[in-house]
Amino acid sequence: MVRECLSVKLSQKLLRATVRRFHATPAAPKATTQNLKTFRIYRYNPDEKNKPHMQDYVVDINKCGRMVLDALLKIKAEEDPTLSFRRSCREGICGACAMNIGGVNRMFVIRDLITDMGHFYAQYAKIQPWLQRGDNESKCQGKRPYLQSPRDQEKLAGSYECILCACCQQSCPSLWWHTYTFLGPAILLQAYRWIIDSRDLKHAERLAKLDGYFSTYQCHTIMNCTSTCPKGLNPGKAIAEIKMMLAGMKEKEKPDLETPPVTLYQNPSLNKEHQK
Repeated sequence: MVRECLSVKLSQKLLRATVRRFHATPAAPKATTQNLKTFRIYRYNPDEKNKPHMQDYVVDINKCGRMVLDALLKIKAEEDPTLSFRRSCREGICGACAMNIGGVNRMFVIRDLITDMGHFYAQYAKIQPWLQRGDNESKCQGKRPYLQSPRDQEKLAGSYECILCACCQQSCPSLWWHTYTFLGPAILLQAYRWIIDSRDLKHAERLAKLDGYFSTYQCHTIMNCTSTCPKGLNPGKAIAEIKMMLAGMKEKEKPDLETPPVTLYQNPSLNKEHQK
């Protein structure tokens, strides 16, 4: 009987609490205040006769996301659909939406906030950014894995994370002065990434191509590239490492793991003997 009475009383209390919550007066909505910010955006349309100019847009940032990209999307959707800019992943992975904020643009403009990346990609292609092994490697592709130890893989940290956004390129004074000759910090960072890769066997050839005044030594260690990188990378340090290799002050370390010949994978019996 005692247990039954307790359960009844608890049920009555829960019922009264539920009724009170149901009939409670809803809280008055909080007064929303505007937080207006003015965005001055570079505008240029090659199809119009107007000269490039700055245009102001007022945005209530309380009604959009926290990123500058959110404000640009809001302006394009609600105020000016002609505003042009690149964007894709919005996760800091593809580098498409990178742009100069509060500074002077140093790249050729196609339209509005869209810059010409053609020269940047052409410079990137010069360093041949892919794994290179040897003259006969094409016959072995897909027939064996390229071995790499965790320690050798860790050496690539700080270089493979580059998203090719070209922010460091725009901030480099040496590249402002020598746009068509100097490779720039982003390209040299990627070159260093392949030079130190333990699986790549063409590091000597790669270094020989960088042994020139406009390839590497045009860098004067101003370090604007490092301070502007959105991924927190250090291209200046990578360029210094390349210079030391070119000067003979440092050499590429031998890999911890050697990739066995392709014959071991083609012949199972040889593979077993190699494992022993």
